[in-house]
Amino acid sequence: MDDSALVDGVRVDLRHWIDGRRVASAGRFSDVSPIDEQEIARVAAGGAAEVDAAVAAARAAFPAWKAASPAERGSILRRAADRLDARVEDLAALETRDNGSLLRSHRRGVMPRVALNFRAFADYAEKRLGHPGLSVRGHRERITYDPAGVVAVITPWNAPLMLATWRIGPALAAGDTVVLKPPEWAPLTASLLADILHEAGVPAGVFNVVQGTGADAGAPLSAHPGINRLAFTGSVPTAGAIARAAAPNIVPLSFELGGKSPLLVFADADLGLAVDLAVDQFDNAGQVCLKAARMLVHESIAGEFTDRLVERTRALCQGDPRDERTDVSALITRAHFERIDGFVRRALADGARALTGGGPNTEKGGLYYRPTILTDTKPGDEILTEEVFGPVVTIETFDDEDDAVARANDTPFGLAATLVTGDRARAERISHALDAGTVWVNCFFVRDLEAPFGGNGRSGIGREGGPWSFDFYCDVKNSVFSPTGWEG
Repeated sequence: MDDSALVDGVRVDLRHWIDGRRVASAGRFSDVSPIDEQEIARVAAGGAAEVDAAVAAARAAFPAWKAASPAERGSILRRAADRLDARVEDLAALETRDNGSLLRSHRRGVMPRVALNFRAFADYAEKRLGHPGLSVRGHRERITYDPAGVVAVITPWNAPLMLATWRIGPALAAGDTVVLKPPEWAPLTASLLADILHEAGVPAGVFNVVQGTGADAGAPLSAHPGINRLAFTGSVPTAGAIARAAAPNIVPLSFELGGKSPLLVFADADLGLAVDLAVDQFDNAGQVCLKAARMLVHESIAGEFTDRLVERTRALCQGDPRDERTDVSALITRAHFERIDGFVRRALADGARALTGGGPNTEKGGLYYRPTILTDTKPGDEILTEEVFGPVVTIETFDDEDDAVARANDTPFGLAATLVTGDRARAERISHALDAGTVWVNCFFVRDLEAPFGGNGRSGIGREGGPWSFDFYCDVKNSVFSPTGWEG
């Protein structure tokens, strides 16, 4: 069986990357493209043995990588970023075929961000990482950031390379070594990343990739006693399983999980802007953790907002993500497609009404689900409380600020929130009142890599970005020096 595959013109190795070399497995798993449900590769299926080998390699490589200066590590990571920039077209084509996201989005935003994840964190570690010294009763206190050790990174399928490097970048910049378990539904760009990091000069064992399923590869990695940090992006149930596996080893965790985020539109809002932001929620076929799935609109403008949003949604072009005209592509797998359709069918059976969409796009076939807007929901309905993770939004109305905030916060999730208002004072009040890790005011998806990112409640544990990343990927040490006891 071939060890590589040619996917939309890009040659990719299908084996693991462990200790600076390619490693095969006896078994393979099928990688199916959501665009047409055709198999595009048979990828090495790793398990406990491959995880053991990768962790051992990472532990052996750690002392030398830790000993390298931030400038030395940064130089290598910036070379990697340059090579990633040079491979944007290949990375975009490969990931589009693998997970069905829009090719134009990969080219213009996602893949350039991948390179930035290395460049920005390398710069931060080299130039800004640290803390001012302290003193107490004449004693000097020196605060340092020491690399933690081996970091396990487990990533999702909806933006696999960008979300992987969001964790890998600061971990490597901090002086840690990494074992990555990519998503089995979209594993290919992780393999290409291994080649690029190797070409950039990342030493053997510093970065490792173990392909495989969550049960066979993710589970033994989560439970491995040789890891020192574990970063996971994905669903709440999987996070619970990972936490239980890691608990006996007392491994610090960083979890970025799901959301059921609101978009609040007040009567004084720029209605055109509000509709633009609402349409943005269908990006990546709604398979975005930050997506605002619940539209909360002041009752005085709800009719006009709804009419305009329905019109814009019906005009979205659905189809092959490699076509520049496409706005909404396919869902990731048949199982996920059926899950989303189940949510919509149950909502309709419970009395909700579909203003547009409401089912599969039979004209496109396969895994294409029509962008759907639901109304006439009731408080407590499943469609308002559970993360659907697809091209489905709901519209509710509110009558005043208190009602808007109460509805927005009526969720066990707390990842993000968006509000649209023309009143600056109201924006300040509401942004303080919303229970969310990120609040966008009159904008969406705007964030500096030095800003904290993470969620409240069931949306996750911890924050990453800028200094918060290094707080997690480092052991922060305080050394206290007495003014007495010195010779001379």
